[in-house]
Amino acid sequence: MNFYTDNENLSFYLHHPDMDQVVAVKEKDYAEAGTHPEAPKNAEEAVEQYDMVMKLLGDIAGDVIAPNAEEVDHVGPQLIDGRVHYAPGTRKNLDALIQSGLYGMALERKYNGLNFPRVVEVMAAEVIARADVGFATIWGLQDCAETIQHFASEELKDKYLPRIYEGATCSMDLTEPDAGSDLQSVRLKATWDEKSNCWRLNGVKRFITNGDADLHLVLARSEEGTNDGRGLSYFVFDKADGGMVVRRIENKMGIKGSPTAELQFNNAPAQIVGERRLGLIKYVMSLMNGARLGVGAQSIGLCEAACREAEAYAASREQFGHTIDQFVAVQDLLYQMRARTDGARSLMYETARYVDLSSSSKPASRIADILTPLVKLNASEFANRCAYDCIQVHGGSGFMKEYACERLYRDARILSIYEGTSQLQVVAAMKGIASGAYLKQIESYDEKASSFEGMTDEMRQCQATLRKATEEYKKMYELAASEGTTSERFEHNTRALTEVLSNIIMGYLLLLDSQRDGRFMKSCKYFVKESIGEVSKHLAELSC
Repeated sequence: MNFYTDNENLSFYLHHPDMDQVVAVKEKDYAEAGTHPEAPKNAEEAVEQYDMVMKLLGDIAGDVIAPNAEEVDHVGPQLIDGRVHYAPGTRKNLDALIQSGLYGMALERKYNGLNFPRVVEVMAAEVIARADVGFATIWGLQDCAETIQHFASEELKDKYLPRIYEGATCSMDLTEPDAGSDLQSVRLKATWDEKSNCWRLNGVKRFITNGDADLHLVLARSEEGTNDGRGLSYFVFDKADGGMVVRRIENKMGIKGSPTAELQFNNAPAQIVGERRLGLIKYVMSLMNGARLGVGAQSIGLCEAACREAEAYAASREQFGHTIDQFVAVQDLLYQMRARTDGARSLMYETARYVDLSSSSKPASRIADILTPLVKLNASEFANRCAYDCIQVHGGSGFMKEYACERLYRDARILSIYEGTSQLQVVAAMKGIASGAYLKQIESYDEKASSFEGMTDEMRQCQATLRKATEEYKKMYELAASEGTTSERFEHNTRALTEVLSNIIMGYLLLLDSQRDGRFMKSCKYFVKESIGEVSKHLAELSC
């Protein structure tokens, strides 16, 4: 199977009209400096390159990674003499991707990368995650390569980025036993060693995804006497230099092929990335935004896998003389699963396009910032719901390990926790809610939808309902904030406000997608109904 070509929605977003702008921004540096030999001559040629690479990746996902997923889940990694050894299937996956030249696809060409935009990078992550979410955490490099490329010195870039293209794995080492979401509390110490001309790292990191990677980006306290984020800097550590051991691999519920480790740094040599004191304030915040979009892609890949498992089972399982996909109750579950997947995917690729445009546009950067927490929140929560519903469609069989949905259910649970919990995504969204930035974005979608000359009555009805939901949301916000934005009443309704806005935005995006392809109208209607239903319910509760 090819996990790219068998999903026409991926090609739909790869050929989005705004991809012309994305390609123009991505290839701008080469156009100004003289055309690189491998640079596309125009947007059409660029998209053809992206399509060709995605077909290759789709083959590897369908023919190598997916068949290995069950074995990797059962065997998992092992800890031997302080070093992690991947499951055999994981090693096969890595070798297949390295041999295909697909590592570090977002790296600039001067580092042997493909210089692909974020849109293609998250699409690759989605395809890989559909095959095996646990392996997607290893493949995705957790945005470490991009962080080095954007913020490290030229010397460090030249040293490490070509190695990433050749297959060096990466991890971001942030959390500690007493510093999870509260990264200001990081205590791992970085001390300058003048004799060796390097920094020395000492301390413990915990819950580190792919913890025995080749290259580590480590958040550490470089300023003595500090106890907040202003005393933290960011460092790159090469495992080959020694000084770090793996104390243990966590025994997890899911994504078992991805080693989550506790690390001990003992005078480990490292080099600083960027400037001192900006580790958390600037570099980790940038990295986390990218990582959260990556988790959104993982979540949508899992949603797609769950949808297909449920649809295939429902079409083959007979009860009462009919396959169960003929029963309305099952049809409703399948419809909701597919609609949530479509909505989250549309939001993710919209966000990825703004991320790509953000390097040359401050307005695009602001939009990318407000949409990113919505992607992480909704995609991860939908993945958990789709995995749950997939088991429900399977009935008792879904509770058995013989069916993939049991593994999907376990793998899904971490998605709404790591790289920022759902609750933290709501906190991140509050700035856009309070400033009216989301409402401004909704207005732009409404104007764009209205400009379509081929509007059908069905489209007009959906747009009218979304407009009504938006007006009701404004009333809901005013009631929630009536005692001031710091009121307990407002704080207790932030999740509801965020979810209502999310539904409206996904409804508009699917309406716009429907104007290009009518297949999306069914999913659009789901979010239109969710928008008006949820906002009306919350408005009634607030009015009491």
